[in-house]
Amino acid sequence: MKFLSYTTILFLAAVLLTACNKDPHTPKGVLDLDHHYYAIFFPNNNTAITATRSQAALVKLPVQFYSTFTRPYDAVCKYAVTTFGVTPPAVRGVDYDVVDKNGTVLTPVSDSSFQLIFPGAVQAMDTIYLKMLNNTMPGARKFEVHILENITPEFTVDKFSTAFRRPITIN
Repeated sequence: MKFLSYTTILFLAAVLLTACNKDPHTPKGVLDLDHHYYAIFFPNNNTAITATRSQAALVKLPVQFYSTFTRPYDAVCKYAVTTFGVTPPAVRGVDYDVVDKNGTVLTPVSDSSFQLIFPGAVQAMDTIYLKMLNNTMPGARKFEVHILENITPEFTVDKFSTAFRRPITIN
């Protein structure tokens, strides 16, 4: 009798735990999030960086753009430099500049942000570059680079709370 009971329970458990057939025609994901992307600093954290004011090498801040699809538009990740709540604040154009990989100074767009463009909204890595200007004023200077949300009618580029800012100290 015990054998029959255990066999019946085992059979019922196997039937209940067996996966059902999945419809292969069901689209993946949630439709509302089809055009929702994420951009974060890599590695995935908000770790502070220290730069030397006299360093010739550009400071590199890698950015990971997450996407699953290729789209007919280019996704734009916005970022800004801020000194809000930071003391003593560094001054753009005096202590550092935001530049491209060749060292050419970038101009912010109308809302005071800079842009990383991801063609076709394809998942990729890009880099934010900063150039230290060897300011002779004594003492450390600080600023932060923040990845911003970019919401457009076509797409949204969002951020992770764990990797949206890079505090930078210039010594």
